[in-house]
Amino acid sequence: MSRLPTPPRLFDPAEHGLAASWLGFLMVLGAITEGIGIILLVPLLTVLGDGGGAGGRVAEVMARLGVPMRLDAMLALFVALVIVRGLITYYRSLVAMRFEMALIDRLRTRGWRSLLHCDWRVLLGMRRSNTASLLISQVDQAGLFVNQAILAIATMVTLGGIGLAALAISPQLTTGALIAGTLVLLAFHGMRRRAALLGDALGQAYGRIYSQLNEGLGALRVIKSLGREDRAATDLADQFVDLRRAQLDYQRDLGRGQIALQGGGAIVLAVLVWAALERWDADVTVVLPMVALFARALPLLGLLQQAGLTCAHARPAVNAALELIATAEAAREPDADPAAAPLLTSAIRLDAVTLRFGDGAPALDGVSCAIPARGVVALTGPSGAGKSTLADLLGGLLSPDTGQVRVDDTELDGAARRAWRSRVAYVQQDPVLISGTIRDNLRWAAAEADDARLEQALRDASAAFVLDLPERLDTVVGDGGRALSGGERQRLMLARALLRNPALLILDEATSALDASNEAQVSAAIEGLRGRMAIVIIGHRGALLDLADHEIRLENGRIVGPLSQ
Repeated sequence: MSRLPTPPRLFDPAEHGLAASWLGFLMVLGAITEGIGIILLVPLLTVLGDGGGAGGRVAEVMARLGVPMRLDAMLALFVALVIVRGLITYYRSLVAMRFEMALIDRLRTRGWRSLLHCDWRVLLGMRRSNTASLLISQVDQAGLFVNQAILAIATMVTLGGIGLAALAISPQLTTGALIAGTLVLLAFHGMRRRAALLGDALGQAYGRIYSQLNEGLGALRVIKSLGREDRAATDLADQFVDLRRAQLDYQRDLGRGQIALQGGGAIVLAVLVWAALERWDADVTVVLPMVALFARALPLLGLLQQAGLTCAHARPAVNAALELIATAEAAREPDADPAAAPLLTSAIRLDAVTLRFGDGAPALDGVSCAIPARGVVALTGPSGAGKSTLADLLGGLLSPDTGQVRVDDTELDGAARRAWRSRVAYVQQDPVLISGTIRDNLRWAAAEADDARLEQALRDASAAFVLDLPERLDTVVGDGGRALSGGERQRLMLARALLRNPALLILDEATSALDASNEAQVSAAIEGLRGRMAIVIIGHRGALLDLADHEIRLENGRIVGPLSQ
């Protein structure tokens, strides 16, 4: 039984320890100033009274420090403390925000990087919509978790400062309040567990919404042609109902908890004040500062309870994001070493290759064939026959379960397989273009290429139309290349592939969506490349297949037609 990879830590002491220490120092400093400010109420009330010897231990400490028991001195000290506390709170909020942003940016970047370097087979097993949901909304939930965790820690530190101030004023009243406050917080344990369950439901709801939006955006043409716009809108609205239900259930729990905490806290405060004045004969100059302390502590307890529930609510999203990263990093491919890329001089050979995904039938079953170094080979067969899987093996994206894939005498395994991809170019059925200029899109394949090299690749790909455009290479292609026709986009993809100077060029249904004129232009470009590289054409029919020197026909993962040896 395989063990699940250990998720990474959200907080890394080696990376974030200094920032966390500085943040903690500001929290403690803020709590100390708040506690001192409230303690000052005792001598202040004494001065405002008869000015006698009341004030207890606090007045004695003030006398030892040489602080005069005068109204102007007390007020000046109080104002100074408030200003200092305001400055501390200001800097603490900035440090906390930077700390939170650093953690979340690191998490999102690490997640994206882990997917980019993940083994292709593992990536194929992930649902793209779920992965997008995790990297966007779930990581945002992780940001909420960090925010509320910082808030909870700051609140606890502040409560600690208030507690110490209260002990300095009246240990008896403070002990009673601490016992009552602890019991109140323990009473919310069940609510925190429910918040975690609601957080998990929220994550699942977001995942379903992302999935439906992703599928719907990819099927807009079909939805409109079938007249199913209203049905698609209704299906998404139903998913939002589940999302809002989870959000409202959490908000109800949060509100009920606040009501219970405030009511219970008010009762505790009333009982303690009554006991202090009626039973314990406490001095008013002691009771009033204690009332101020409790009045300050009560909303802080509410804030702490709310932060705890929010952390529990967001924790499933954090766990899901960390588990995704752990899974992807456990399947990380070896780093590429361009020097390890094998040279193709003879042939790419597959020897009794078998590969399966999951527990179903093998995608390829005992396949043996050869792709000559300067030949053109067609992979044909019905949908699901294993053509794209075979192309992924040839291109170094996959490794077989059994059997071997070799480039000349070098087995494509480990670092060699990863390095071989630098000598492979791939043109798929659906062009993938960014919304920048034509130059930006071409330089994805060769960042250092000058304009002369870009223009030569365009000519080799029968895409010289770019040179007749008013802006030439600076033409903006629009979102997904919408400013260009389908045939122009496909030829631009071919030009980009040729900039890699590949040893192997794979064309996966590259002309299946093109008209006869554009297909003829792509075919002419491929004919011009004959003898310069190995070319593999995947398709069912079309002019490209007529260019092939050899054909390999697949059915159910096995070779059933002609093949080259």
